[in-house]
Amino acid sequence: MRRLFNGELPACVIFDLDGTLVDSALDLTAAVDNMLQALGREPAGESRVRQWVGNGAPMLVKRALTGEMYPNDEALEPALFQAAFEVFLAAYAQSNGRYARLYPGVEELLIHLQQAGVPLAVVTNKPMAFTTPLLKAMKIDGYFEQVLGGDSLPVKKPDPLPLQTVMEGFGSSPERSLMLGDSRNDVDAARAAGCPVICVSYGYNHGEPVDACAPDRVVDSFAELL
Repeated sequence: MRRLFNGELPACVIFDLDGTLVDSALDLTAAVDNMLQALGREPAGESRVRQWVGNGAPMLVKRALTGEMYPNDEALEPALFQAAFEVFLAAYAQSNGRYARLYPGVEELLIHLQQAGVPLAVVTNKPMAFTTPLLKAMKIDGYFEQVLGGDSLPVKKPDPLPLQTVMEGFGSSPERSLMLGDSRNDVDAARAAGCPVICVSYGYNHGEPVDACAPDRVVDSFAELL
């Protein structure tokens, strides 16, 4: 991490949530499968849901309904989507944080950065109604001075505005800020915002190796950043 900042720590660190800090795939799978079964459909299963995660709850529901990574909105009946979305939200409210776990090395890095006085934030595409409870369930909510969800601003990642909002709040320049994520969304948002980005190899990147997104560095564990 220091090698990206001339031997110093960054002025602030912005974390993605799902697939970066927390493995929440089983929580999401439970909600998606509950939704599909309520509609009389076959469950999707964990492996498919892992590939669908990362673009917010509405897109996850659309992918589950169509089985496609890039669903055609015009071909999806609005009433069906709305009904399915409401079932998903209710189901996820019950499963959020139930099966999720922190990835190895996460809390150690958070402690290290907090003790070093580095301001920390979370920028996720997950709605805030689920983001706050998940951070609390994982007992890491106290580390973050700023938290932005997918519905906190008019746009979400890969748009750079969430990252720019956090950097402005911390008074940090892009060159001195660091994005830590797991997907193309995180890389594209960081590039557009002008800040370095490190990705973890284990997250949710729609089945594509995150190396292909050309982050500044890829790590297998946050322990490598200590």
